[in-house]
Amino acid sequence: MNIVISQSMLFPWVGMLEQVSQADVFVHYDDVQFSKGSFVNRVQLKWPSGSKWLTVPLADFHLGQRINEVKPADSASWKHQHLELLRESFANAPHAKDALALAEKVYSADYEDIGSLSRASLLALAHYFGIEKTTRFLDVASLDIGGSSSERVFNIVKKLEGTQYITGHGAANYLDHQLFEQAGIDVRYMEYQRKPYPQNYGAFNPYVTGLDLVAHCGPAGAEMICSGALHWRDFILS
Repeated sequence: MNIVISQSMLFPWVGMLEQVSQADVFVHYDDVQFSKGSFVNRVQLKWPSGSKWLTVPLADFHLGQRINEVKPADSASWKHQHLELLRESFANAPHAKDALALAEKVYSADYEDIGSLSRASLLALAHYFGIEKTTRFLDVASLDIGGSSSERVFNIVKKLEGTQYITGHGAANYLDHQLFEQAGIDVRYMEYQRKPYPQNYGAFNPYVTGLDLVAHCGPAGAEMICSGALHWRDFILS
């Protein structure tokens, strides 16, 4: 049983979709502190001059709020602006209509918090590429597990009877690998392939929104979601 635990990200890059695709269970980890500059409320777009950030503005944000407490600003202006930026980024892309329709559907709803908005955007991409057929999605709040950092992650994986925990590279800074190993849980780190596909505006950039993959490849873009994962010892030594 492969477990992935992650904060929700706004229309995330392909690497996040690759991580989700390897999960039997994906846990939305949105009851933790929001960090300014994270990918919860922003993502890069390909742009004629290089790249541009698509950012959801926040309402009355203050330090210490959890992701599921931070509210997006009034949507009257920024949603329209986002869609215009996406139209320009995907100009003449063969499946631009698919990408824009997906974004418009997500933005057609109102959201109480930024975590719910970003979660909806991730799930929309997972649905488009068929990832949701093999992955079950859970909200961490439904598991009723307290604590913090490595111990909490371990307890979540253990409660879900996970045999393998697949994580992004940032976890190397805090994860207690021995704790997992002693319980017979294999920890693996993503081995991103960053497989290139045709894009607008010059050299390939793998770190832009997954909507870019939709716009340029359509459903066939699922073939680009193909990364593996390295055992934690191999990752640390690499």
